Amino acid sequence: MRILITGATGLIGSELSKLCLKEDIQVNYLTTSKEKIKNKKNYTGYFWNPKSGDFDMKCLEGVTTIVHLAGSSIAEPWSRENKKKIIESRTETAAFLQEKLEKTTHTVQNFVSASAIGVYPSSYNKLYHEDDEEVADDFLGEVVEKWEAAADNFEKEGLDVAKIRVGLVLAKDGGMLSQVKKPVKLNLGAPLGNGKQWQSWIHISDLACIFLFAIKKELSGVYNAVSPNPVTNRELTMEIAKQLNKSIWLPNVPGFVLKVILGEMATIVLSSQLVSSKKIASAGYNFEYVNMPNALSNLLK
Repeated sequence: MRILITGATGLIGSELSKLCLKEDIQVNYLTTSKEKIKNKKNYTGYFWNPKSGDFDMKCLEGVTTIVHLAGSSIAEPWSRENKKKIIESRTETAAFLQEKLEKTTHTVQNFVSASAIGVYPSSYNKLYHEDDEEVADDFLGEVVEKWEAAADNFEKEGLDVAKIRVGLVLAKDGGMLSQVKKPVKLNLGAPLGNGKQWQSWIHISDLACIFLFAIKKELSGVYNAVSPNPVTNRELTMEIAKQLNKSIWLPNVPGFVLKVILGEMATIVLSSQLVSSKKIASAGYNFEYVNMPNALSNLLK
């Protein structure tokens, strides 16, 4: 099997590429940086630039699945310019790939796209499943709606499309954990807002494995990629402190303060999404990291 990955050098893509190579799945990857092209056994890089139209058609040879992980970070200030970049880095890159598939004979049968649980409206009580149609009335909701619409367009090319809605990613390097543990290490950690907002998290290892599962099982449709046991922001902060042998003595950081500091971006840390993992589990995926303490123990040791 040979797959093509966009965003292969990012947090999720790097982990997925390692898994694929262990499974003897050949990986082609696209990068906008020629310096990141490293060709080794079963791992071949190709340069692309959707803005300029650069694309090496050889990257599609023998490929049966495209995994679309490309997208600029949502953790950049939400200026008008950055908002445009966040959306277009996901949607226009997908449209560019679709255009190339239209113009060539290919072997691609499946398209697996990253997405995000930010599509679900903030709620302290509702448990969200993939068939919930209500979309968050904020920028993240807009991003995901357009992101998934771009992925759905690949159905016009006869491809099966899977959309993996990613939760809050816990990883040693990068992701949410690296930001939260910094103040905790300095004994300056504190829950954010009221601390009661649900945080549907996932260990980077499980996340990469879910993408691999989607590839191998040729999944289609929407799947939440979150652990079976979400926690509140307070529970997460307290557990990180416990694992690092630090204390939490400061009061909660008020929501209005976060809004002053972060502006509209405060949505990222103040929104509450209690999200179900039942569908991916019912499809046959078994989580390695089910509980927060075990996940943090692995990442913080």
